[in-house]
Amino acid sequence: MQTSSYSPSRLSAAGLLITLGIIYGDIGTSPLYVFNAIIGSKVISEELVLGGLSLVFWTMILITTFKYVYLALKADYNGEGGIFALYALVKNHPAKWPIIATLIGCSALIADGFITPPISISSAIEGLEIIYPDLPTLPIVVSILVALFVFQQFGTSVVGGIFGPVMLVWFLTIGALGVYHLSMNPSVLKAVNPYYAFNLLYNYPGGYWILGAVFLCTTGAEAMYADLGHCGKNNIRVSWSLVLTCLLLNYAGQSAWAMEHVGEKLSGNGVFYSLVPGQVLPVVIFIATAAAIIASQALISGCFTLVNEAFKLRLWVNLRVSYPSQSKGQVYISSVNWFLMIGCLTVLFIFQKAENMEAAYGLSITINMIMTSMLLLLFFRMRGMALPWLVLLGLIFFSTEFSFLFSNVKKFLYGGWFTFMMAFLIFGMMYMFHRARVFRDKHFKRVDLMDYKDMFEEIIADTTIPKAATNLVFMTKSTGDNGRIDANILYSIFHHKPKRADVYWFVFVETMDNPQALDKEYSVKTIVPGKVFFVHLKVGFKVRYTVRNLFRKVVKEMEANGEVDERSRFESLRKHDISADFKYMFVKSMVSYENELHTLNKLAMVTYSTLYKISYPMHLEFGLETSNVEEEILPMNYLIYDNLDMKRVE
Repeated sequence: MQTSSYSPSRLSAAGLLITLGIIYGDIGTSPLYVFNAIIGSKVISEELVLGGLSLVFWTMILITTFKYVYLALKADYNGEGGIFALYALVKNHPAKWPIIATLIGCSALIADGFITPPISISSAIEGLEIIYPDLPTLPIVVSILVALFVFQQFGTSVVGGIFGPVMLVWFLTIGALGVYHLSMNPSVLKAVNPYYAFNLLYNYPGGYWILGAVFLCTTGAEAMYADLGHCGKNNIRVSWSLVLTCLLLNYAGQSAWAMEHVGEKLSGNGVFYSLVPGQVLPVVIFIATAAAIIASQALISGCFTLVNEAFKLRLWVNLRVSYPSQSKGQVYISSVNWFLMIGCLTVLFIFQKAENMEAAYGLSITINMIMTSMLLLLFFRMRGMALPWLVLLGLIFFSTEFSFLFSNVKKFLYGGWFTFMMAFLIFGMMYMFHRARVFRDKHFKRVDLMDYKDMFEEIIADTTIPKAATNLVFMTKSTGDNGRIDANILYSIFHHKPKRADVYWFVFVETMDNPQALDKEYSVKTIVPGKVFFVHLKVGFKVRYTVRNLFRKVVKEMEANGEVDERSRFESLRKHDISADFKYMFVKSMVSYENELHTLNKLAMVTYSTLYKISYPMHLEFGLETSNVEEEILPMNYLIYDNLDMKRVE
């Protein structure tokens, strides 16, 4: 299989296999522990088994299949999925709560990312203790965890190409095991009747709290939406039909086995491994171990997608993004990767064993699901869905997901505090960053360069101002709408250390969706002929480039057309045909501490300033490989103290 020909938007055998490897590890390995958690230390009874199977069935139908696979995949933003893509679709709504819901949901999912890899890998490796009781598992788990994060930089197509066949074998194996035991007691299929679910919740002692265990069957559903850009909705929907069938067959098979042991308690092997004939047990454990290791991949790649969407929407600082494959949806963010790895290792050393992590698992992801439901309903409302249908969907989603949330609350004291604390810290930073951005955006404006045409001609002619450079190039994040730029750039030129040059350039670089190098193009708007220009560069996201090289090519073409003269302005150099000098400028506005700020705004600006210092440098983001770069940070005066009581004395 050649991953270079793989396109997420196209349904293909390669796409289906890659999808199996990327997004189904978490939800696909749930049969290893869901029924163990449902039964726990309780005596097996028909009421417990059929009620548990009924809850699992309807959870996977209503939440995983209907909400995520059918509805959520309709809400894609330029082919991307996840809660930030959903926010991008509803952000123009006048209500303020969507951004809060988005940040809470994102924070909860990333916090869950700290615990999903260690619990999945630990569960897998600890399964080997059935064969080797004295095997020290912690060093093995650490080694595998580190190797998995190192592997991320090679791209999810590579990961999917390797993991896909493993997951295909896994699903076929669990499906076959389920069919084998289901054939011995097909009567458990009556659990499709929701009566058994309600009976367990309302009549079984402590039945409501079993929901916390049942919820584990759908953890990983959010990754199916978050990884939409990696795999494509067609590949997800078709592959899910196989995955869902195999999962339900296995759960039914586990129920059939449990019905044969009514009145007993679970043995140390658990329900899943009790399905496996002894002669093939080592092989199944090996496959299960490989599949459980893959489970962490879904959330890792999902976190990359989330963070990438976050700073596209200006909700987080710039980070370096790599595109290790030909699909723009497949991204790798080095800083996020190592941050997650450190967090996962911390969780591993705190909790040590998988059974200790179970208490913290699932609490934060229920919060994410509720936030997604709120945004999803708003999206469909904005798209014209009738109010009665919205109410019906709201009743289904919120009654189910809030029930899961309340049943998981008791996990807080037994380990859930860790993911809750991480989610709270991440939300705090993201909210403060967003608040600072909103505050800044309110107090500076964008202006049209054409309005300053005369001032540019005058400053160029004013020899009393020292010349900063022959060519002064300002890198701007303008939207490229015909020469409008941030007003602070003009403030830098005309007010803050006036900067005279012979030629002024304002360069905006736009990254296009098409990855191919042949798609480089540009446009130029002339503000003052021969002296002031706005250049709009467009490049494919996979193009290896430096802005300096692309820009200089534009200048040479303009020089060949007679639009500019780029020979040195110094006579001793000009006669030798030496090229003129260039200086690149970055202008950044920061709120001055002289301003009167509300306490929350002050904290937001401090947070913004701190995060900005650790963000990916702007000159590297623009691909400038030159030492002739200057960054200028200007104070943005919002409300200066003007009520000072001062008196002049002799």
